[in-house]
Amino acid sequence: MKTRLAPIGTAAPVLAGENRSAIAALESELEKKRAVVRRGWGPDKVHKKNKLTTWERIERLVDPGAPILSVGTLVNWGRAFEGSKQQAPGAGVHTVFARIADRWVVVIANDNTVASGAWWPLTPEKIQRAQTMALRLRVPVVYLVDCSGLFLPEQAHSFPGRTGAGHIFQMNSLLSAAGVPQIAGVFGDCIAGGGYMPIISDRVYMTEQAYMVIAGAALIKGAKSQKLTSLDIGGPEVHVHQSACADVRVPDDVECVRQLRAEVCRLPTSGADFYRHGVEAEGPLFDPAMLDGILPKSHREVYDIKEIVGRLVDGSLFHEFLPGTGPEVLTGLARVGGLWMGFAANVQEAQPHPEGKGPRPGGILYRDGIAKLAAFSRACNDDGIPLVWLQDIAGFDIGVEAEAQGLLGYGSSLIYTNSTNTTPMFTVLLRKASGAGYYAMAGLPYDPVVQLSTVISRLAVMEGRTLAVAAYRTKLDDDFEIASTDPVERAAIEKGMDETAERIERDMDPIASAARMDTDEVVRLGELRTWLQALAEMCYQAPGTRRIKNPRIWSIHDLEVLHAGRRAAPAPVERTEKRALTPPPEPGLKPLASPMEGTLWHRAAPTKPAFVEIGAAVSAGETLALVEVMKTFTPVRADAAGTLVAWARQDGEAVAAGDVIAWLRP
Repeated sequence: MKTRLAPIGTAAPVLAGENRSAIAALESELEKKRAVVRRGWGPDKVHKKNKLTTWERIERLVDPGAPILSVGTLVNWGRAFEGSKQQAPGAGVHTVFARIADRWVVVIANDNTVASGAWWPLTPEKIQRAQTMALRLRVPVVYLVDCSGLFLPEQAHSFPGRTGAGHIFQMNSLLSAAGVPQIAGVFGDCIAGGGYMPIISDRVYMTEQAYMVIAGAALIKGAKSQKLTSLDIGGPEVHVHQSACADVRVPDDVECVRQLRAEVCRLPTSGADFYRHGVEAEGPLFDPAMLDGILPKSHREVYDIKEIVGRLVDGSLFHEFLPGTGPEVLTGLARVGGLWMGFAANVQEAQPHPEGKGPRPGGILYRDGIAKLAAFSRACNDDGIPLVWLQDIAGFDIGVEAEAQGLLGYGSSLIYTNSTNTTPMFTVLLRKASGAGYYAMAGLPYDPVVQLSTVISRLAVMEGRTLAVAAYRTKLDDDFEIASTDPVERAAIEKGMDETAERIERDMDPIASAARMDTDEVVRLGELRTWLQALAEMCYQAPGTRRIKNPRIWSIHDLEVLHAGRRAAPAPVERTEKRALTPPPEPGLKPLASPMEGTLWHRAAPTKPAFVEIGAAVSAGETLALVEVMKTFTPVRADAAGTLVAWARQDGEAVAAGDVIAWLRP
């Protein structure tokens, strides 16, 4: 059975330059933060010891020119610590996906420029997160150990608890039990937990400047009078030749890195090429670098998700799964780097109601879409196809119809599916990640292998202003206006609502999310294709570790055959409610109707001019107004050229689907 691929996306005109400029400015700030983390506290002290910095070791370790994809770069960003005059960039540890001898590995490397590689609050969690990624993907782990142990003034925030520092060693054990290769190079200080970290590895290398000790010389009675150093107590002379806690002794950093590369070369090669089934990898037909001209920065503007997917997948070719069902979500299959991956994404444009009740806003989960997502997710899991979730979601549908249709139950089915899947899943927060929709579409609480955010991602239960309205609901009238007539009280309520909204907006920022480890990495839009290609190759690198069906026997094919044979859908139900038709101001005018129920706006924002003034000429396809539903704005466009004669509905007025909102002279 052949999976038929069709073109997706177009060479669409990009958005206005101001959108690209705004995103470019945010991505420029992201690059500056990355540079701060990469520099750490500077290389001077490390170089004086004739050692390489951690990044210098990483660059020598990986294949020349291969991408180095960091995760957790911004952990602890902006956070100060008791007992330190400096912050801890990246929590003092670098965790990256990288290629060594054409094999993908996870590298976990203490930053020896930051307090000699000490563990800060969230350092253990960051290490464990990287170990978990390696375990889920079954890719080798390379540890570059140079760790002075816990940063003791903050030990209460990194030592105890379920994910405290000791959990790193449990993860070492779980990786070993699963047969995931672990290779360690010990380059310097390796005290207490730092000493335990490499021991369970399959191969351990030590340089002449390295030592591993449960406690350093400073804590051993009589060490000072005996002139003992930590190197005497636990250096390579002891652990390579006496205790056998390490395997190989090497002279310096450069040789240690060379030997680590040689160890990776001894591992099996990647199975990715086998699973390409003879197909060559190819780039998208449309440039991924142009994503910032497709995705609007404003979360209230709609766009075509197919233009996004068309810039991520091989050849811009896509097989859509059940296109006629639940059109508020896009599901389907494509190759990335020649390897099959599933895609599930939110559609932003308004979509027809399945019962003919008028269009419904996009970016929201309705019953049919939820059921389609659950079936697609289960099928990908059954077939062993890695699954990518592209989130831009406002949440679940709400109201009488939603409850009567049992959205809670359908949503629970989707959550159950995503909670029990074993196929690798990856989540990309393109823009909005709101409410329970964020959970349902495999947000971080549902354990995707990696969750990526863009610089315009917004992660929260609800928007800042909406939350402020909910928090002050008892002070507002039915139109959500301040109910009090007392000027002092009104000013206090307004100030409190503004402060609440501003605080929530700050919390929603992707940099703040990354600092808290609520997302794994913030990436530039132009990097998404590189990330997906790397993740696809990692999914298929280790044969025999998970079920991977060949495409002939995919259960997805069965579902599509059964769906194609279903009985014809019932005829659309006509609307029984009629709105009074606004009479035209003169004969021969053509009405412009609202595509859906919502609030009509003549302008993009209160301070912006109207899209079109009365008496102005308009061209076919030109935007005349917006209809707002749940903070999502759908454009109302002229279907033919003409002149705007009059508005039938005022700016800010509620409209129903089919209402005449303006009159045009052809």
